[in-house]
Amino acid sequence: MKAGMQFWSFLLQVATGSLVAVGAALGQAYPTKPVRMIIPFSPGGATDVVVRIVASRLPEVLGQQVVIDNRVGAGGLIGTEIASKSDPDGYTLLATGTPHVIVPNLYKKVPYDVLRDFVPVMQIGSQPYGLTVHPSLNVKSAKELIDLAKQQPGKINYASSGNGGAQHLFQAMFVSMSNIDIVHIPYKGSGPARADLLGGQVKIGCLGIASIIGNHKSGQLRIIAVTSAKRSAELPDIPSIAETVPGYDASLWTGLFAPRGTPAVAINRLHRDVTRLLGTQEVRTAFDRSGTYVAGSDPKAFGEYVKLEFAKWGKVVRDVKLQVN
Repeated sequence: MKAGMQFWSFLLQVATGSLVAVGAALGQAYPTKPVRMIIPFSPGGATDVVVRIVASRLPEVLGQQVVIDNRVGAGGLIGTEIASKSDPDGYTLLATGTPHVIVPNLYKKVPYDVLRDFVPVMQIGSQPYGLTVHPSLNVKSAKELIDLAKQQPGKINYASSGNGGAQHLFQAMFVSMSNIDIVHIPYKGSGPARADLLGGQVKIGCLGIASIIGNHKSGQLRIIAVTSAKRSAELPDIPSIAETVPGYDASLWTGLFAPRGTPAVAINRLHRDVTRLLGTQEVRTAFDRSGTYVAGSDPKAFGEYVKLEFAKWGKVVRDVKLQVN
């Protein structure tokens, strides 16, 4: 009996040693081919700009090419679904933002579970959006916009990247809290929404500062307020919406996820290398120029933050009655 127990103990030690050796080998080998990074939003949008700052430099530390794959539609739902169904081998990542937790609250049926089907890698950044108007609207503050909207209920429109996106929800919350009536015009991505805002076809938009700060500085567009509770360090002269609408607070976070089941060795390697990049002066300067704050976090902390954000935006969707199907 004792000999039998010793035999099984020996086998267990061998098996355990083998698993450790395999894990170590995977850790040393990963990655052995290009890594695909799905961005469920259009090129040039706030999330896309921030992700590309990191992705363009990631091959330097990861040792493999990083391929950006923009899959646009339904406020990020289409690209996110593709990522959720990808092989959990560490070679497909989802680079997304706040809409990741908005969309599942907005739609009654979503083909993935946002909290169960993804494993968090890390948060990389956070940025306020800019409540922005075309100069032809002739308003220079959130208060002036609210006053004008109350004088012309239902006659002014605002653009967004699509139902359920951060642009939509950030503005819907502003509309609700300000008790005004302006018309939502959803586009298929932030690029087309920004283009029509620049052209004056729509008068209002709420876009990531990263994507419009150049247009603001050139006078093509006018940022009249930022969505974070406090003013942006990049635009200290621009007030926050909360200075006019007390209690308003919304920021776009950007982070990395992988399909559930992705090996820990891949998650840990990605976290280590991206964290290293976020600590470089080059990346920090690029983030500063785009109006983004570096917000590195470990997988566990990011996972807990995502749960809180999911609950927060679920309440907003219910409060303003925005569920779309």
